[in-house]
Amino acid sequence: MTLKHDVLVIGAGLSGLRAAIELAEDTDVAVITKVHPLRSHSVAAQGGINAALSKDDSWEQHAFDTIKGSDYLADQDIVETLTKRAPQTVIENERWGTAFSRTEDGELAQRPFGGAMYPRTCYAADKTGHNLLHTTYEQAMRKGIKFYEEWYVTSLVREDERICGLTALEISTGEIHGFVAKAIIIATGGFGRVYGKSTNSLINTGDGCALALRIGASLKDMEFVQFHPTTLYGSNILITEGARGEGGHLLNSEDERFMERYAPEQMELAPRDIVARSIRKEIEKGRGIEDEYVHLDIRHLGEEKIKSRLPGIREICRNFAGIDPIDEPIPVQPGQHYSMGGIHCDGTGATSISGLFSVGETSCMSVHGANRLGGNSLLETLVFGPIVAQAALEYIENASFADSSCVEDIAFRDRSKLQAMVVRSEGESPNILRKEMKKTMDNLVGVYRSQEDLEEALRTIRNLRERFEKISIGPTDIRFNYSLIRTLELENMLLLAEIITMGALMRRESRGAHWRSDYPERDDSEFLKHSLFTLMESGAIKTEYIDVTLGKFEVKERKY
Repeated sequence: MTLKHDVLVIGAGLSGLRAAIELAEDTDVAVITKVHPLRSHSVAAQGGINAALSKDDSWEQHAFDTIKGSDYLADQDIVETLTKRAPQTVIENERWGTAFSRTEDGELAQRPFGGAMYPRTCYAADKTGHNLLHTTYEQAMRKGIKFYEEWYVTSLVREDERICGLTALEISTGEIHGFVAKAIIIATGGFGRVYGKSTNSLINTGDGCALALRIGASLKDMEFVQFHPTTLYGSNILITEGARGEGGHLLNSEDERFMERYAPEQMELAPRDIVARSIRKEIEKGRGIEDEYVHLDIRHLGEEKIKSRLPGIREICRNFAGIDPIDEPIPVQPGQHYSMGGIHCDGTGATSISGLFSVGETSCMSVHGANRLGGNSLLETLVFGPIVAQAALEYIENASFADSSCVEDIAFRDRSKLQAMVVRSEGESPNILRKEMKKTMDNLVGVYRSQEDLEEALRTIRNLRERFEKISIGPTDIRFNYSLIRTLELENMLLLAEIITMGALMRRESRGAHWRSDYPERDDSEFLKHSLFTLMESGAIKTEYIDVTLGKFEVKERKY
């Protein structure tokens, strides 16, 4: 069965939903998602969304903080769009019904976040993503948008230089279907599950990046992977930056506020990359607790403030660590959190393939550069969702549907591939490969990196990709075959793991979240550039660098 829509949006998180809402008035749009929209990873965002709302703040200050925090790798024209549109974006969502926290006089409450000059992070207690996603989904339902829930996209299909459709596995039946479309928007989120210690949902497996790469689109800045400094020890569930924004202290085994050693002016509210490296240094110098973690202490905030401002964090600590942060400090360690890299696109989401667009964490415009500031990711999804939708609308005005035969041919190919995977009776378990990949990325491509570690990681990942060709998922039914889904996700993650590691090897400097212990200085003369990765027909990965878009904010020396 071949289905047809003017525009297909892959992914139902905030960026995908917001794009679909913008499209729904003027065209036939459908959203394809491998989980129910309210299980998208946007729901896990805790801390808040940035906007310069106070009279003391401005979009220029917000832009400067973003560019400085990016270690000057963000494209300044894209940052300007983000920060100028931030206030109207927050107000739009407040009027849609998002239950933002308020001050005593009824204004939107804003808390300080790392790397920001002013408290500009609007929040809904510590469940901001949850509130925003539910509100946005309500708007999508009101528009009557068509959803294909629990469908897994297996391939994008291009015809010459333009996109013409995709193929997708209907999980409930195990059937592969073709979709014809004039334009496709990829909004599938990040690839955090390449790592073992990650705050990301299990669904964040980089599917969109791999899909785009395989049909000729490029990926950009993939070596820049953000490690959140405070994830709950043992499970790596996110402990929001809002806990530090409310006044939480980081303590080592000697009960010392060690951030005074590394960022004496900003302390716990230094940018995330600095705080994550500082925690790792404390642990390496023997001042960690059990050589594994440090403490985040919010006890001094008091019971009332914790219950009103950080109720979700208290719930997480009680359920997953057996502690109450009102009475005990929280054990935390750095964990993979966000993907600054993604599909190479311009400020409208357009890729090198006509009709193919990208938005949100799966894209790289680049608005975050080498390091994202907290509160800017939710903002990116809601600012650029409508911008990318408008660009797609303009494109389809002069576009036509391709012949369905091109999609049907790829659907047949994918059916054959999946059938071969399911019936193979002998081979290595994909679980073994997955565990080895995650361990390799955690240990060798983590907060600190070196030539020796990265070369070892690259050898291991390439070996895992070879071994993947002979895996066996075991006997299973084709219906609700999540063993198959997890295996297809693993194939995508192994491809991205190789590119992340290649990018880290190429970049012989330290910038933002990418820190080379053997090249500890930032090198603007050689590496004030974006890295670009393209999959060639031979299977080789082409690498190159392209210029960063600079602007009114002068590149300054790093002072930390």
